[in-house]
This record gives sequence, structure tokens and C-alpha cells, in this order.
Amino acid sequence: MARQSLWLRCEKKEFERRTAITPKVAKKLIDAGFEIFVERDDQRIFKDEEYEAVGCKLVENNSWPKAPKDIPIIGLKELPESDAPIPHTHIQFAHCYKQQSGWSKVLSRFYRGNGTLYDLEFLTDEQGRRVAAFGYHAGFAGAAAGALAFAAEKAGKPLGQLEPYENEQAMVDDVRRVLGGSAKGLKVIVIGALGRCGRGAVDLFRKIGVEEDDILKWDMAETAKGGPFQEILNADIFVNCIYLSSPIAPFLTEQQIAAAGKDRRLRVVVDVSCDTTNPHNPIPIYSINTTFAKPTVPVEVGAGNPPLAMVSIDHLPTLLPREASEQFSENLYPSLLELPNRQTARVWVEAEKLFRTKLAEAVKAEGLQ
Repeated sequence: MARQSLWLRCEKKEFERRTAITPKVAKKLIDAGFEIFVERDDQRIFKDEEYEAVGCKLVENNSWPKAPKDIPIIGLKELPESDAPIPHTHIQFAHCYKQQSGWSKVLSRFYRGNGTLYDLEFLTDEQGRRVAAFGYHAGFAGAAAGALAFAAEKAGKPLGQLEPYENEQAMVDDVRRVLGGSAKGLKVIVIGALGRCGRGAVDLFRKIGVEEDDILKWDMAETAKGGPFQEILNADIFVNCIYLSSPIAPFLTEQQIAAAGKDRRLRVVVDVSCDTTNPHNPIPIYSINTTFAKPTVPVEVGAGNPPLAMVSIDHLPTLLPREASEQFSENLYPSLLELPNRQTARVWVEAEKLFRTKLAEAVKAEGLQ
């Protein structure tokens, strides 16, 4: 069997410092017979020299379009917008399988270039669970961003630019400091609390000092009756951590917020799931993703009513880039080992089957047949 090559591309999304393959996992792959190309990237949390030291071959920044067509390209976030056909195999989060904005145009690039997409969100094991996910750190960082936004709102100003933290403890210490030493008295609600993302959010709130009785932990049982839910308005911070797979009634609406008037306690909403452009978004009170540079956007609440800040950053785990990357990369490693056998290995076969189904939908939507 020919030696399996893999090309780690740089990330072009602003502030994105994570990576799909850490130097430690790159070495394990090389020891298993892989050849790893790594694009130089000053933005990545791991230095180029760390990859070189374990035997990776460094190549120029953003040079993957010139890579041999038979080398799979792996990255995290979606590629920059373009009409250029894609001839390679890409492993990444593409955010186009749930008919998000521009979904068919993204997939049509693969059709026109005869390329293949393995979406990291849909690499699953025999039980249907994702083999690797950033959920825990997304929830942890989302809750932190919510707490920081709450403190900023109390001070009468929007939350300023967010910067990545060295580790979880540094994040916890900073959030506690901004809140005046403790989060005691804060009331929060986490929906999707039993999943990886929800557990991360709950853990952050516990570590900054929110009392257990003030952390409302909801999951499918609590939301089964269908929204909207008045309980959300009675918390200071609402963190949405659900994985949206089918249409559901909204959790919170503009009409509900307006009706609450001056009696509303809710000051910050964090949508970790960030289904911003999904037609079934369960929090239809905003329409844009926020950024690390501008973490919040004000929600329309009506004249004279208390302000409400929305956090909708779609790559929250990069606030903890090292720990998030290490966990994700280690979890992805067993599946990457199967890459040379992707024509028969279940995880890759199923991912390609899903890609072909979504590709056919996109081709029809774009009128390419």
C-alpha cells in the first residue's frame, strides 16, 4: 500500500488559533507510516517548529490549492468564499449540510471540481456519536463569554474584544475577577445540559462560583412540551447548547421579550450552537454571528426596557485553543489512522455517503443538472 499523505492547511478565519492535528498527534501518525505536510501559520497556537521537530514537512501558508490532488487536505473552519472548483478531498467543518446560508454554492464547488468533502461534524461511530467534537470547550468558553458580557452590561458598556486564554484555569480566574471575585447570586439556564457542550457550560458556571440551585439544567425532558419558555426570562444568562437536527418550536422570541417589558431579568443570551442562518434556529432574536472583536450584538427590546446582549460566536473553543485542539485531535486520531482504508472503513464510508446525498441536493438547488 502506498504511503498515506495528509496536508494540514492553515486557518484563514480571523482569530482562529485551533488546529485539527497537534504536533503530538502528527508524530503518532508519522510513526504509523503517514507523511504529514503542514502549512506555515503564525496564527496557529502551535508553532511551525513544533511540527518540524516531530518530522512534518513544512510548506507555504495557504498553498493547499497547489497540493497534489491525491493528498487529503485537513483543516477546521470553512474555506474562504470563492467560486473556484475544488478538486481535492477536504476534511473540515463545512457548515453546509443543514441548508445554512450559501450551502448549495459551497457544495457546488466540490461538484464542479470533482472533489470530496468529509465533514468533521458528521464523522460518527457505530452508535451515531461524533468521533471528535469541540463541544465541551465550546460550552465552557460560551458560558465564560456570557458571564463577561453580563459584567459588561452591568457596567453599562458592551463587552470588548475577547482574547484566547492560556488554559481553563486562567479563564476561570479572569471571569471571577471581572465579576468582582465571585458569581454568587448569578442565575443561569443551560439548555442541552446533558450533552458535551452543556456539561462544559455547567462546569464553567460551577467553577466561577454560581450556586448549584441557581444553575437551571435543561435537556430534552424539560423542553419536550415545546417553547417558548418563560423560565428563560427569569435567568440572568441563557446558554443554548442543543444540537439542532430537526425543526423545533423556538425557545425564546422577540414577542416574548417585548411582552416581559421592564420585568425581564434576562440580560445575556449565548447561542453556542450558532444556527444563525438555519431556517429552524430556536432563538430567532438575532441574525448575525458575532466575533471576538465584537462579541455581542444588542437585541431589539423596545424603548425603555432593559438591554439584552446576544453572543453568537461560531468558534468559541478557540478561546481555549491549546486544550481544545489537544482533546479534539486525540479523539480524531483513531479515525485518521483509518484514512488509508477509507473506501472500506465505516467512519469514512458513511461520511462520504452523506456527502453524496447532500451533493445531489445542492446540484439540484443550483440547477447544475
